[in-house]
Amino acid sequence: MNIRSVCITFTVFLIIVLTVAGITVKTENETREYLRIHIRADSNDPQAQAVKYRVKDAVVEFLTPLIAECDTREKAEKMLGDNLAGIENAANETLSCYGFDYTAKASVRTEEFPTRSYGEFVLEKGFYRALILELGSGKGDNWWCVVYPPLCFTDCGGRGYVYRSKILEIINKFKGDFDK
Repeated sequence: MNIRSVCITFTVFLIIVLTVAGITVKTENETREYLRIHIRADSNDPQAQAVKYRVKDAVVEFLTPLIAECDTREKAEKMLGDNLAGIENAANETLSCYGFDYTAKASVRTEEFPTRSYGEFVLEKGFYRALILELGSGKGDNWWCVVYPPLCFTDCGGRGYVYRSKILEIINKFKGDFDK
């Protein structure tokens, strides 16, 4: 092998390594921007799945005014950590009201999640900080959303809560500005 072949091989290798490293850094940074929420049902029994949505409604109602005060992911995560007992209480009251004898356990932790889509918005597979709310065993299918930036929590002037994507609004605004 001559010096030219070694240089070409090394250059190609270096380009591949830098490209992979750049993609990895981008993916890690993207996932750090989001704070997810997962409410995991006790089982896939129809009643357990139905109460999961009732719990979701109670937790969203509890969190909406709190998350509205958060302007960074770090503040949102701290707010969640400071309110785990309140989140569990909202969930447990709902579970009890519907006759379930198991309780909820809330925590904020890093977990690996698969790619998920929220309408046109896609969260890539990766590690995310998340509020995990396990109902009973937490072995059933889950409901998920993004707490920060708030993709799930928007008050419509007393008319109830509408699910909308702040990120998608920003992306669409950026696209509109870019197309001008």
